[in-house]
Amino acid sequence: MPKPLHTGALLASLLAAAACSTTQPVIYPTSHAQQAGQAQVEADIAACRQLAENAGATPEATAAGETVGATARGGALGAATGAVGGAIAGDVLGGASIGAATGATASLLQRLFAKPAPNPAYRNFVERCLRERGYELSGWN
Repeated sequence: MPKPLHTGALLASLLAAAACSTTQPVIYPTSHAQQAGQAQVEADIAACRQLAENAGATPEATAAGETVGATARGGALGAATGAVGGAIAGDVLGGASIGAATGATASLLQRLFAKPAPNPAYRNFVERCLRERGYELSGWN
């Protein structure tokens, strides 16, 4: 009989998978893109991404700071909501504590599992590089 997964190991695996997910430019299927073929489009995207990084632009430069801020905001909102609920139930401090923990955890998990938005400087660099290679972008995914 297999051993059950430990919660910590499972959480670490999920966090590692989430950390690996990044946004990608989406190329509009123009005649140029279709003629180039999927392999060439992917090679050009990789080349433009590498050029951006070589120039000093990083894909997710502010992801950690944004996660900390979102977690703090979630905790504050949860504390306020919990305090109101606790006041109705007669335990303001307990409600605020539970609300803060729940709000911070929910915000942290949401940020960890969401694809981070690319750094604006990095995004602009990659988009310009791809336009110069003849591609039209329809956004990032």
